[in-house]
Amino acid sequence: MGARRALLQCLLSLFLIIEVAVATANFFKPFNVSYDHRALIIDGERRMLISAGIHYPRATPEMWPDIIAKSKEGGADVIQTYVFWNAHEPVRGQYYFEGRYDLVKFVKLVGSSGLYLHLRIGPYVCAEWNFGGFPVWLRDVPGIEFRTDNVPFKDEMQRFVKKIVELMREEMLFSWQGGPIIMLQIENEYGDVESSYGQRGKEYVKWAARMALGLGAGVPWVMCKQSDAPDNIINACNGYYCDGFKTNSNNTPVLWTEDWDGWYTKWGGRLPHRPAEDLAFAVARFFQRGGSFQNYYMYFGGTNFNRTSGGPFYITSYDYDAPIDEYGLLSEPKWGHLKDLHTAIKLCEAALVAADSPQYIKLGPKQEAHVYHVDLQTGGLKYESQSRCSAFLANIDEHKAAAVTFHGQTYNLPPWSVSILPDCRNTVFNTAKVAAQTSIKMVDFELPLFSNISVHQQFMVHNEVSYISKSWMTVKEPIGVWGENAFSVQGILEHLNVTKDDSDYLWYITRIYVSDDDISFWEEKEVRPTLTIDSMRDVLRTFINGQLIGSVVGHWVKVVQPVQFLQGYNDLVLLSQTVGLQNYGAFLEKDGAGFRGQIKLTGFRNGDIDLSKLSWTYQVGLKGELLNIYTMEENDKAGWSELNLDAIPATFTWYKTYFNAPDGTEPVALDLGSMGKGQAWVNGHHIGRYWTLVAPKDGCQKICDYRGPYHSNKCTTNCGNPTQTWYHVPRSWLHASDNLLVIFEETGGNPFDISLKLHSIRIICGQVSESHYPPLWKWSQPDFTDGTISINDPAPELHLRCDDEHVIASIEFASYGTPRGSCQKFSRGNCHATNSFSVVSEACVGRKSCFVGISNTVFGGDPCRSVVKTLAVEARCVSSSNNLGASQL
Repeated sequence: MGARRALLQCLLSLFLIIEVAVATANFFKPFNVSYDHRALIIDGERRMLISAGIHYPRATPEMWPDIIAKSKEGGADVIQTYVFWNAHEPVRGQYYFEGRYDLVKFVKLVGSSGLYLHLRIGPYVCAEWNFGGFPVWLRDVPGIEFRTDNVPFKDEMQRFVKKIVELMREEMLFSWQGGPIIMLQIENEYGDVESSYGQRGKEYVKWAARMALGLGAGVPWVMCKQSDAPDNIINACNGYYCDGFKTNSNNTPVLWTEDWDGWYTKWGGRLPHRPAEDLAFAVARFFQRGGSFQNYYMYFGGTNFNRTSGGPFYITSYDYDAPIDEYGLLSEPKWGHLKDLHTAIKLCEAALVAADSPQYIKLGPKQEAHVYHVDLQTGGLKYESQSRCSAFLANIDEHKAAAVTFHGQTYNLPPWSVSILPDCRNTVFNTAKVAAQTSIKMVDFELPLFSNISVHQQFMVHNEVSYISKSWMTVKEPIGVWGENAFSVQGILEHLNVTKDDSDYLWYITRIYVSDDDISFWEEKEVRPTLTIDSMRDVLRTFINGQLIGSVVGHWVKVVQPVQFLQGYNDLVLLSQTVGLQNYGAFLEKDGAGFRGQIKLTGFRNGDIDLSKLSWTYQVGLKGELLNIYTMEENDKAGWSELNLDAIPATFTWYKTYFNAPDGTEPVALDLGSMGKGQAWVNGHHIGRYWTLVAPKDGCQKICDYRGPYHSNKCTTNCGNPTQTWYHVPRSWLHASDNLLVIFEETGGNPFDISLKLHSIRIICGQVSESHYPPLWKWSQPDFTDGTISINDPAPELHLRCDDEHVIASIEFASYGTPRGSCQKFSRGNCHATNSFSVVSEACVGRKSCFVGISNTVFGGDPCRSVVKTLAVEARCVSSSNNLGASQL
């Protein structure tokens, strides 16, 4: 424990040092950024740039340095982020730049790491973010129409964009000031909706360009998916593949602002995954065919904390199957395979930036080469250590491998792959041949200590299930009117006009009189009255006399809900709920929420009742929300009582308990799989909405084939299971003990089954054969760069690495020869070197990382002649606090 505390104290001190350095550092010598038809020109040099998409609000400031560092280690030159208008201006004219929304701090951290920044101001962002990033108050500006030639909207948009540009200038964050910002973006994917606005849309595009350029930021501006981008604005590509993209100007380079390396997920949906081989193929093809800037959307996806997820129905996790996962852990092999790809592309950079266009060579019916030659007359290039000729060999056949001849040599190309030859001779990387390790992320249970539970009880509970607590408190949420802020008017009001999105919840309350004649009529006709609503979104709960009688979920769907009334006066309560506001499409200001069209009660003796003509009382939000009972300061005011087992499940109920933080630094999550639908807070921090909607039982693939064009329904998982059950609780939100957990549950669940889980990488595997290429780092060695030794001379290597603060504790499997299977399912083949286990153990055990050569020499001889050998290894990682003497290689 003492060693752990010392380590945590050291990390805290390091973080404070970084804070001071970030606040005072000059990140770069001031430099200009321009562009030509080939690439961005940074300080007079064309550059091939790899960018990592990271959205600062989807992580905590304490996570930012590690995420940025892992992006840089993975080969990124640039960090890209949106700017979130609704977060920075929650009230018109009142700005907020603190905590997770400290944009300046984030940009400075990027600069202090030596990386550039692409700032996408928008201010419309889409991003599966609530209302596409627009503040809801924007709807209330008189006469406003979003994203068109509309004066009120243009005035508000210009004011915010100007605010951000001036803030960046004041903080000296543009490249010409020595800052990291090399590029900005105005608007976002407007080309997808422009036709909806007709000529006014075209005028708006021109205005947005003039406005942005007029702010004098001094760096290039882009518009993505904007085929009619005006002069001096770069039109960029978004999509799964952008190798065929052409700009709308001969004077602008080919940029890829969003390379979708995964996809977003909805409640009740499957989990999409994009194979590392296909993603690498797409990126290699992009640079092969003349691209110069590529950004991963997302490189780190993160978490939609609070109610920031857009929609409707996007889940709280924004993991996006990214190279760095929601918790900040590396997703392998995707991260490592892309790192190797980036290294290979950088080895070609001198040739790529020197050639205005590649030489195209057809190698077969679906095979081709693009060759880049350095023009020896080109001055100013600073790539003396790199090749003067680079080539990309592609096989775009989805099924068949191909042997091609290029410059007198034969190259074997797997299907749907690109081989990269930095010297036009030796292959250093193929997109379909993954040498990076596979990491298996484990979930461990952790039961904190509680003062009201004995050590013996803790031990027993831990060994049974590891629930978070056996002591819960509860309080009911009132149905209908509960506060002085309720008001009554005649008619049905639009949801957002009332709530201003301060809450997901809006109560509609009215009173219905039922006569004896109505009761007799229903009995005689054997019918029931029905609530009919032409259209509603996202969730409707219907109560009669305090009892929940039905729920409807959908996006602008018709409601036909049978109801049952008593004779006399009946309280009819409609609870309208949003689950993320619309974030995409034209006319967002008109989308709204709640009900549309006619709303009525049918089946009465004297005809239908038009509910829009009745007097309704409106109550915004939950009483618990208004009282802030989820905060440390206010939770005791709620009138909590002890929760008994026989009181669950219950609807519209608040629960609270306290828990201790798990030891160590591993990421923490709450397992809310035992709950229904609601929201959760830890120490007053809103960790997001939860919902245990189950994905369809079919539609997932047992085997994911990387070959062929990717789409969001290809390579999905998690069929038949809840879409999300684990919810990230950042370490920085936790105290050592007495952490307050508050849950609001709508549909009924069992809080006693909630547990804490630690996320870590415990199992790592590698599988590399003699047919793989030598490690890319060898290309930086003088013997290779001057051509005296061929890259084919050294052997391939298997590289294993545990996550931060972990070391390799044991080797679970090792076989050099012809092993079978995959990670966690390896088995020996007919050929096996008997010393495989000892060789790997000696090289790896006790170390954070290790390298093992793939050669007969390393294993003391050839275990089977005339057979291509493979080394397969499975290793287990443990916390280095248990191995204080371990090597940190």
